[in-house]
Amino acid sequence: MSEKLQKVLARAGKGSRREMEAVISSGRVSVDGKVAFLGDRVDGTEQIRLDGHAVKIAQNEDEACRVLVYNKPEGEMCTRKDPEGRPTVFDRLPPIEGSRWIAVGRLDINTSGMLLFTNDGELANRLMHPSHEVEREYAVRVFGEINEAMLQTLRHGVKLEDGMAKFNKLTYKGGEGRNHWFHVVLTEGRNREVRRLWESQGVQVSRLIRVRYGDFSMERRLPLGGWIELGLGDVNYYRKLVELKPETKSKVKVDAKKIDNTQSRKIRKNVKKHQQRRQAAATTTRRQRK
Repeated sequence: MSEKLQKVLARAGKGSRREMEAVISSGRVSVDGKVAFLGDRVDGTEQIRLDGHAVKIAQNEDEACRVLVYNKPEGEMCTRKDPEGRPTVFDRLPPIEGSRWIAVGRLDINTSGMLLFTNDGELANRLMHPSHEVEREYAVRVFGEINEAMLQTLRHGVKLEDGMAKFNKLTYKGGEGRNHWFHVVLTEGRNREVRRLWESQGVQVSRLIRVRYGDFSMERRLPLGGWIELGLGDVNYYRKLVELKPETKSKVKVDAKKIDNTQSRKIRKNVKKHQQRRQAAATTTRRQRK
């Protein structure tokens, strides 16, 4: 049975379906020696190349579906390479043989918190797609005068430039003066949607942190810039959530526990070392340009 080319490339770990659609449209993919077009389908017998390099059509049967949770700091870009040389969310991820990490959605440069990565393009695509209604929860600090009418409007829906949007849940968490904290829940990941919803009410977002994706919340002991790999049970939670068959293998010990203080300190130390290496490299680059 044939499948869409972008779906096959995503499953092979080359990126999300949306990314692969752009790659195909730019003429970077060939099938049996001919440039591929968006809409092409393959049945698994073809020779597929991306930028001239052969692509394994199916993931290796020995390769387990893996999922990382990364605590993104503000100031990092959700891209593999930034032309301005700014740090990216991929800089600190562990190497992965025969595949690559795919970000499950994006957080803008001024947003921090929970960001998922996986080596399974199909899982990434389904977790991002609004049809599966996977909840994303954010802690948001807003600056401005808030009243109940505004909150009801945000709960019932606001017309933005790309259509109607609303918070599925909106809970007040306290504050002082004109600074207030709320937790908000969405089931889609449109660009800057949380910020745009609040801005529609004349309120400025001064801090935005993703704290939950699905039922899995950010581990409190995970430092900014640190990552952990999920065990088999948590991986299969996400797979079941989007109607994929369960994984049977894991790179993580079955009895692995949540982060303790010792692990947290170790991760923090590794993050600091990475920052120091990056700063040293940036200093060297600046000197070479002079």
